[in-house]
Amino acid sequence: MSHRNPDRNPRNSELGTLRPALYSSWRRWHHLLPMRADSRSRHFICIHGHFYQPPRENPWSGRIDRQISAEPFHDWNERITSECYEPNTRARILRSDGEVEAYVNNFTRISYNFGPTLLRWMETAAPDTYRRIIEADRLSCRRFSGHGGAIAQVYHHSILPLANRRDKITEVHWGIRDFEHRFKRPPEGIWLAETAVDLETLEILADASIRFTILSPFQARRVRRPGEPTWTDVSDGSIEPRRAYRIQLPSGRPFTLFFYNGELAKGVAFQGLLTSGEHLAQILMGTLDAGPEAQLAHIATDGESYGHHHHFGEMALAYALREIRRSKDADLTVYGEFMNCILPGGASRFWRILPGAALTESSAGEATAAVTRAHWPAGTRVGVALYAAA
Repeated sequence: MSHRNPDRNPRNSELGTLRPALYSSWRRWHHLLPMRADSRSRHFICIHGHFYQPPRENPWSGRIDRQISAEPFHDWNERITSECYEPNTRARILRSDGEVEAYVNNFTRISYNFGPTLLRWMETAAPDTYRRIIEADRLSCRRFSGHGGAIAQVYHHSILPLANRRDKITEVHWGIRDFEHRFKRPPEGIWLAETAVDLETLEILADASIRFTILSPFQARRVRRPGEPTWTDVSDGSIEPRRAYRIQLPSGRPFTLFFYNGELAKGVAFQGLLTSGEHLAQILMGTLDAGPEAQLAHIATDGESYGHHHHFGEMALAYALREIRRSKDADLTVYGEFMNCILPGGASRFWRILPGAALTESSAGEATAAVTRAHWPAGTRVGVALYAAA
């Protein structure tokens, strides 16, 4: 696969259609945005939430039938919206006396993706919540040096390594187009269903001008750190999650991978870390060391953990985000901004690695569940390189 023509539509390159000039211009200058002036350190924290519900509409009526298991709500979409999506757009922070100190929109300070079919339902069924989720991305663009918190998702939550090439292209392009329609900008990253990935999928993402995706720590096999001649086996999940990694695709193009902190993600999802926002903030900041290089403490979980799976989880998240903002040890960020932090001006200051490191072709695990589900079959060997810290 050759390098794409920047004058052609990166979303439909195989169809040969042209892209509006505005899109090409956005791509040329967007990665050159400077880091925000108020950034106090090179230590950062990013919390990613994957928000998704399967389509529940009756194919004959186009409406969701009553679901008895969701009572007292009409259906599970309504119930989870009431318990999670809406509360996260106006999460309460309480004073010591129990009175409300502030209402905050958590989506303005986290990284997140929403399933396109969920947003399609929400747009008409819960329009106020939908509007605040969309607006949060615009606010986060201002907060994070032009990089919004929202990223795209493959359209139908399909497991892409199990799909043929044409279906992969369709799922990726539909997800991107839906994102552009709703958020009025191109996505920098994309969430892959179950974080399942193979080389062909990454080539399709690169062809669509996607810059990064997020994977489970159990999906990396071997990596080589800058300046080291030998590969390090990390197939047991021991990959260093505080770094960004670059994979060299067969086409010659680089692609960025983030491997979230599996232990912390498991703690949020299953082990009660959301019982205290203050404790969550301390745990996240405690994973950063005193080294001068850029570091990113980040987790990825099902977004429904914050309020649906764990009641009042949205309040713990809001409090943790405030504590991190008030600290002098780290700054909140999103993945696109962190990439610019370690590669100022978009310069290629990373180590190119010859093929030899291995990335599992696909690995089951919806965020934290990766540590408990069986792995998908391992596949092609690919090169992974650790970004250089500027």
